[in-house]
Amino acid sequence: MKIGFIGLGNMGGPMARNLRQAGHEVVGFDPTAAMPEGVTMADSAAGAATGADVVITMLPNGAILRDVAGEVIPAMGTGSVFCDCSTVDVESARAVAEQAKAAGLGALDAPVSGGIGGAAAGTLTFMVGGTDEAFAKVEPLFEIMGQKAVHCGSSGAGQAAKICNNMILGATMIATCEAFALADKLGLDRQKMFDVVSTSSGYSWSMNAYCPAPGVGPQSPADNDYKPGFAAELMLKDLRLSQQAAEAVDAPTPMGELATKLYAHFVEDEEGRGKDFSAMLPRLARQSRDQG
Repeated sequence: MKIGFIGLGNMGGPMARNLRQAGHEVVGFDPTAAMPEGVTMADSAAGAATGADVVITMLPNGAILRDVAGEVIPAMGTGSVFCDCSTVDVESARAVAEQAKAAGLGALDAPVSGGIGGAAAGTLTFMVGGTDEAFAKVEPLFEIMGQKAVHCGSSGAGQAAKICNNMILGATMIATCEAFALADKLGLDRQKMFDVVSTSSGYSWSMNAYCPAPGVGPQSPADNDYKPGFAAELMLKDLRLSQQAAEAVDAPTPMGELATKLYAHFVEDEEGRGKDFSAMLPRLARQSRDQG
């Protein structure tokens, strides 16, 4: 296929490189990031989209997505697919899908899980909203960029799945960090704590695959001074999207709301910006109960 790829930063760059290495023609555009090896540089987003079978975007937020879609969709040919892999609000995803549909295009919202490492290794998980026809066309590309793609439903369903998943992740990471901080103050060795919880009912991805305690469990950002695999400010962004969606449909999310407040305080008022979201552990470990 000929693929236009817009947004070639920490996530988009490796994804585009994997597509090129698999033999696809990739034309990219990013106003700041360098082009991955083998990717042809366009002089504009519309230039990257012209003649493409599929246009993939990886962008910071819904407002930028809407702006880019407004430029790109008129440049795309009938029957091609606009596939957004950003994590944005559900309303923006659906608005862009309607715009694409009106122009005779397919549209997918396909946010990812797996972080920078997954993008580089081609092991991302895609949560996809859109039509069966659009999904079938882009599915071979998902197989190159990731290990799994789940067609979650109609437009917006991919974003809904992503924000629900990451609301769980944010809350469970805080709970995991709280448990380690409590174990410290109770005199329980962190390794012993991991050995019990990782094989008991407290099992979670946050504990077993991404343990926030240095030197415990598999290698994680905690073992690299909390340099981000998934930055705390990105977790805050996703948690805020979850609360925006919850408010829109009048869904009670008390744990999600509290996790949002805690990450907002950590990122905006403390030293969390630029650190991994698991750096909540040293924050909690040095605080007293009335500071939490």
